[in-house]
Amino acid sequence: MTHRLLLTAFLTTVAAAATAQTTSTAAPAAQTITRTSFMQKVDNSFVLVDSNKDGFMERAEIESAEVKALTARKAALLRQREESFRKLDANKDGSVSLQEFNAPLVAVPIPRGNATPVLGRLDTNKDGKVSLAENRTPAMAQFDRADGNKDGSLSPAEQRATAKR
Repeated sequence: MTHRLLLTAFLTTVAAAATAQTTSTAAPAAQTITRTSFMQKVDNSFVLVDSNKDGFMERAEIESAEVKALTARKAALLRQREESFRKLDANKDGSVSLQEFNAPLVAVPIPRGNATPVLGRLDTNKDGKVSLAENRTPAMAQFDRADGNKDGSLSPAEQRATAKR
């Protein structure tokens, strides 16, 4: 059953990619889908892959659909890359200088700092300042929680266990 669901999902993806007409990079908004409309999409995908229309998907048809989908995806990626390159090539000379490459990042303003979250978390006496002790307390509590055997050091195993949490 799981294999069949995976195959159905694969074929739906292959057919959708093979027949895609747009190259939008924005993810579509999640929408409710009925069982009936989902089955229709699955059936439509099957029909697209069944190129000889005999009611079966054979190895050659599946492989052909996969190649078609991958070819379409590659073409879409190339178009996206070309579009990005053209946007970066401000002087339209066919090459991107370091200045052109960095221009989008340079144009982004650095936001003003906001100490409120740090003060709210660390300024335990609410005097508007964080002392060394206030800064140290939560960090050392975290260290002590990670030091499972309480030997005053964090072994690689204890570090990995903490990272997993």
